[in-house]
Amino acid sequence: MPNPFKAYRTFDEGGKIVSRFVDMTIDQLDPGDVIIRTKYSTINFKDALSHNGTGKIMRKFPTNAGIDMAGTVESSTDRRWKAGDKVIVTSYDMGVGHDGGYAERVRVPADWVVRRPESMTAFDAMALGTAGFTAALAIELMQHNGLKPENGPVAVTGATGGVGSVAIEILAKQGYHVVAITGKSEEADYLKGIGAREVVQRQSINVAKIRPLDRATYAGAVDNLGGDLLAWLLSMQKIAGTVASVGLAAGHTLNTTVMPFILRGVHLLGVDSANCPMAVRQRIWNRLAVEWRPDRVHDAVRTIDFDELPTHFDPYLKGLVRGRMVVRVAPDAHGG
Repeated sequence: MPNPFKAYRTFDEGGKIVSRFVDMTIDQLDPGDVIIRTKYSTINFKDALSHNGTGKIMRKFPTNAGIDMAGTVESSTDRRWKAGDKVIVTSYDMGVGHDGGYAERVRVPADWVVRRPESMTAFDAMALGTAGFTAALAIELMQHNGLKPENGPVAVTGATGGVGSVAIEILAKQGYHVVAITGKSEEADYLKGIGAREVVQRQSINVAKIRPLDRATYAGAVDNLGGDLLAWLLSMQKIAGTVASVGLAAGHTLNTTVMPFILRGVHLLGVDSANCPMAVRQRIWNRLAVEWRPDRVHDAVRTIDFDELPTHFDPYLKGLVRGRMVVRVAPDAHGG
């Protein structure tokens, strides 16, 4: 087999979803214009849901898992890219309907490729990954809809996760009063260390009795959970509050009323990082490389080797992971 490389591939074996390491060649990958040598990938909640079929994430089998990667172009049939270009690929069908980033090589359409900012290494990019990109996109959307530090506190749910951690630090760096909402009382010091001014225990919030309009407390929120907590956050918004919905870890349903929207002018913003236009995508990555770079979250990143990957999905499903985890895919990767 010419020039084999290692990939973590997911199969449907008689209705049972299983993932394992395999050797592949380029011609076995899904089609694309650009071949990239992977340096780093990462683990997102979506990856944890897909590796054994828990979340029915993948749309075809077999598929290499991993919804994001950063590396260096090896070859391209598209004139926009050439060998040696440093790039990022996230979103679209990566690791869902197209072979993803858990492989030493990826082949993707040229339109999916983002040029990595000059000051950002492959490690830096995956210390953020899809989660960090989503957090930044949510904040940009909120600010576009009027969010400012002087408007009041901003709540962040799922605060210790990848999206939550990055959101807290980016908001704090810009002067926002951030309220971290978490189910992990033991992580209060961590959350304050990355910029949270207050930490609220999720267990202290009574979602069994959500009023259509509650005390106007928050100027905005980044919500990773969905379900009843999102309904509660909507009821707690100030006039013209902005709530970014980015996840459904606690549920995909939303039982609310129109009251926050028509009596307080609350904005509920859907954050779709998968289909974000390329111009916006590049702008967000450029901001994350410089003024929005979350240094504290970056410094707390845990790095694992590719071989260790299968043992690290379960903690994500159980909500036991803090911050970001980077996967070192290339044996000789040193950041760059």
